[in-house]
Amino acid sequence: MATTHLELSEIPQRVERNLAAFFDARADAIAAIGEPVAHAVSHLQAFVLGGGKRVRPTYGWAGFAGAGGLERGAEDPDAVLRAVSALELIQACALVHDDIIDASDTRRGNPTVHRALEAEHRDRDLLGSAEAYGTNAAILLGDLALAWAEDMWRYSGVSQEALVRAAEPWVGMRTEVIGGQLLDMMLESLRSESVEMANRVNRYKTAAYTIERPLHLGAALAGADEATINAFRGYGRDVGIAFQLRDDLLGVFGDPAITGKPAGDDLREGKRTELFATAVGLLAETDPDGAEELRTGIGQTADDAKLRRLAQLIRGSGAEDAVEQRIEQLTASGLEYLEDAGINDAAVDALTALAHKATARRK
Repeated sequence: MATTHLELSEIPQRVERNLAAFFDARADAIAAIGEPVAHAVSHLQAFVLGGGKRVRPTYGWAGFAGAGGLERGAEDPDAVLRAVSALELIQACALVHDDIIDASDTRRGNPTVHRALEAEHRDRDLLGSAEAYGTNAAILLGDLALAWAEDMWRYSGVSQEALVRAAEPWVGMRTEVIGGQLLDMMLESLRSESVEMANRVNRYKTAAYTIERPLHLGAALAGADEATINAFRGYGRDVGIAFQLRDDLLGVFGDPAITGKPAGDDLREGKRTELFATAVGLLAETDPDGAEELRTGIGQTADDAKLRRLAQLIRGSGAEDAVEQRIEQLTASGLEYLEDAGINDAAVDALTALAHKATARRK
C-alpha cells in the first residue's frame, strides 16, 4: 500500500522495515571495524528488531498526517516515515541504559542486553569479569543507538527546510529524556516522596519523548502552525503522563506475562513513582507504621513475599484508585486539546483511539 494511504495500524510494520534496512546499510562499516564489534552490534540489532509497539514513530506519523503534511505534499512521505523511525533508536538507547541502571534481568520477556552479553561472556569463558563486560558493552551499544538515531533522522531524505523546522523539538527531546532519566535516578538516591518531582520524571523521562515530542516533530516536518503544534503538545503531555502512570501501576500490580518483567519490579528497583509518593502521603495520615514500612522497604528487597506486602500497602492506602482517577482525568484533558485546533477529523479519531489504547487497564 502506498505510504500516502497508510493507516496508523500499518506504521509499526513499515518502521520495522526501515530499521532493518538501516542496520543492513551499516553492516559493512561495522564489519570493517572488526568481527567482535559486528557480533556485539548484532545484540543491538536483535533488541531493536525483536519487539516493541513502535508507539513513538506512530505518533510522529500521526503528527505529520494530522497537521496536513500529506495534503501539502512538500515532503516525501517515505522520507518522513524514515525520519520518525529514528525515534526507535532513541528508545533503544534509553531502554538499554535504563536496564543497566535498574539492574534489570529481563525486558519484553527476554534477557536484557547487558545480561545477554554477560551470559555470552561466561559461556565463551572469556577473560575478565563477565558482569563488567556485559555492562560496558551494553553502555556502548546504547551510545551507538543514540548516535545512529541522529544519522537516521538527518539522512532520512526529508528536506533541509523540514529539518530546520523540527530542530527545536529534536534537540529538546533528547535533552529531556536523558535529563528525565537522571532525575529518576537521583530521586531514588534522595529517597524522594514528592509527588511533584515524580510527575516531572513522568513528563520528561516518558511523556515528552513518547508522545509529546513525536507529535511535535511530525507536525513540524509538515509545516504546521503554532496553534496546531500547541494542541498536539498539550495532548501529548497529558496522555503521555497518563501512559506512564499506567506503566507505574503495571510495575507494581502487573502480570509478568503482560509486562515482560517480574512482578513488583518497580518496588524491587526502588522507583520513586507518583504511585509510591501518593501511597506514602496517604498512609502517613491513616497508617504511619504502614507508611514507614513502605518507605523503608522499597528498593531494599527482592523477596517476593515482602514485595507483595509492599504492594498490599500501596493498594490499601487508596493510591491505586487515586492514580486510576488521574489517568482518566489526564486522558480527558489531553483529548480536549484536539478540539477546535485545526486538526483533521481522521487524525482526531486516530489520536483518540491511541490515547485510550495507551492508557487502558491491562491487568
